[in-house]
Amino acid sequence: MQWKWALVLGLLGAFLTGGCSRPLQEPADDTTVIVEGGGPFPRSLAGRWQASQHGWEFELTPDGRIASAILSLGRVRIVPGKTTTMPTRGGHQAVFTPGPWTVHYLPGTRELTVEIIMNHVRMEMGGTTLEGSCTDTFVGPVAASKRAWQVQWTTFTRYLAHTPDGAVVNLSTDPTYGETKSLTFEKTDDRVGS
Repeated sequence: MQWKWALVLGLLGAFLTGGCSRPLQEPADDTTVIVEGGGPFPRSLAGRWQASQHGWEFELTPDGRIASAILSLGRVRIVPGKTTTMPTRGGHQAVFTPGPWTVHYLPGTRELTVEIIMNHVRMEMGGTTLEGSCTDTFVGPVAASKRAWQVQWTTFTRYLAHTPDGAVVNLSTDPTYGETKSLTFEKTDDRVGS
């Protein structure tokens, strides 16, 4: 499975162009924020959190919502509830449609969970089309300093790659277990950009 992801990520880097992404619709969904015990989300966790690997980034607002996220797949900034398109170097478009996103916080253990659902992803890259959906879950404790967050990242992908020769390559993970990796996020900015 690792070689398939290396191929996909390599192609994405080669075919996505830089620049801003463009939202296609007004927000339909936002982020659900749950704090066990019913208290407020800790304002000290608001800001930009960047992963040490794989390109993930979250911008948390003072009330715990996700203002935006940069996805590992394509390194694209997504705003919850907005479909985003990006041009590819081959003259096509990549389309990213998010589903519901969730932030869950346990004050007693400082455990933070972020779940990002992408309802639809479609990218054309050099004659190959990648299409499908995914769910990424990040679970782990925030350090007492509130500047580091050590997580277990589990991804559940349902992607198919359609190649120019008509072959279909299944890039999906196990639907029960997904694929899990350890990641460390660092808080790089206390301000949340717009």
